[in-house]
Amino acid sequence: MSESVFLVIGLGKFGIQTCRELTARGARVIAVDNHPDQVEKIKDEVTHAVLLDTTDELRLKELSIGDVDMAIVAIGDNIEASILTTTLLKKSGVPYIIARAATELHERVLKQVGANEIIDIEKNAGKQLAGKVLSPDILDSVPITLEISIAEVYLPVAFTGKTAADVDLPGRMNLSISAIKREEISIDEIGNPVTREKVVFPNARTVFEHGDVLIVIGRNEHIEKLKDI
Repeated sequence: MSESVFLVIGLGKFGIQTCRELTARGARVIAVDNHPDQVEKIKDEVTHAVLLDTTDELRLKELSIGDVDMAIVAIGDNIEASILTTTLLKKSGVPYIIARAATELHERVLKQVGANEIIDIEKNAGKQLAGKVLSPDILDSVPITLEISIAEVYLPVAFTGKTAADVDLPGRMNLSISAIKREEISIDEIGNPVTREKVVFPNARTVFEHGDVLIVIGRNEHIEKLKDI
């Protein structure tokens, strides 16, 4: 099981924040914009940062998008570029495309050309706040769309000592484990305990330990079910 790969196109405030949140949660991120200043801002924080006009089909093919699990079209100030980029990504075979819409008409067109989900930033912010209030067992949650989030969830006690293959969250609950956060305690030079946080990128043989925090990606209702196990 390898970490998920996201393609984020459009590096305005929303796009850059998305890149940072995804990276912090263990995902590989390819960040793309056609303005060099924006690419420069994020290049040291993502897997790859690319200066590219994604409305140019020939240039877009230069990107290694064959392994991309999800593309996020975060272009906010150019509706034509947003629609054309979404169209080309769909044509290139990207399995799941999330696009930011500026208007209801823009949203309808994006769906027609292949967007699987539409981002409404204001609605997402409200949903995130409600989620924090109603689901305190979820340590943190970042909405990707109204229905899909990246969340940090305490490992269910029933999973302790089992492998990722035993638990099979992708097959069992349609959730992808991007990473595991766990604490390690060591002793310093003068005998004091020192706790540090370690991030593990799991494979099928990874054994879950008591106290692990799972960073998962999936639909909100599936994340809710996980915390209730």
